[in-house]
Amino acid sequence: MSTLANPKDSTPSAQTASILALEGVHHTARPTWKLAETVHFYRDVMGLKICHAITAKGWGPEDHPDFLHFFFESGNGSTIAFFYYLGSERPADSVTWDHWLYRSVHTAWRVLDRRTLMEWKERLESFGYKVMVVRHEILESIYVTDPNDYMIEISWQMRSLGRNDAVDATLTLEAAIDIEKETSRPVQVIDDIWRAKSRLVEQHAAAGADPDA
Repeated sequence: MSTLANPKDSTPSAQTASILALEGVHHTARPTWKLAETVHFYRDVMGLKICHAITAKGWGPEDHPDFLHFFFESGNGSTIAFFYYLGSERPADSVTWDHWLYRSVHTAWRVLDRRTLMEWKERLESFGYKVMVVRHEILESIYVTDPNDYMIEISWQMRSLGRNDAVDATLTLEAAIDIEKETSRPVQVIDDIWRAKSRLVEQHAAAGADPDA
């Protein structure tokens, strides 16, 4: 049985979701303790235009520092923003900042073809940045870290997404959620998800059901 909400459900929450629509990402935001370096990277290296800045005094609770909140245009009406908290210092916990979990938080920009992707790679390398190239499923991406150690990704999508991708994704998530419900703990082994997903595929096939319905 499906554990994800059925998009055809007639509950109020489903009805609301069918009416509301997101119009793309307005901005992503990160803290920075390297103001000049951050401006140099995004304005001069990445070539993004500074488009807005907030100078906030006395915002939030009493222990909240004053801050600058500044934005760069990042294409198609989106922006990338940073908080520069006055009088604060970057946390000293190296595990937090250098751990793979921290590095999973990143911004990814789209380009339309591989030629443009490689031109970006050459541009970043010309400024002395080390660039990593990774091809993963539908994307080929380059990665670089900014002065704050945030991961930046630029990708081109090698094929469009279709209905089969949505069905596959739905069954994958259903399988993982079912395992968590059965074991009352996070999934430990990826093979368990594959096995649970295989059973779901068989169930849907036997019932003649549409997994995405």
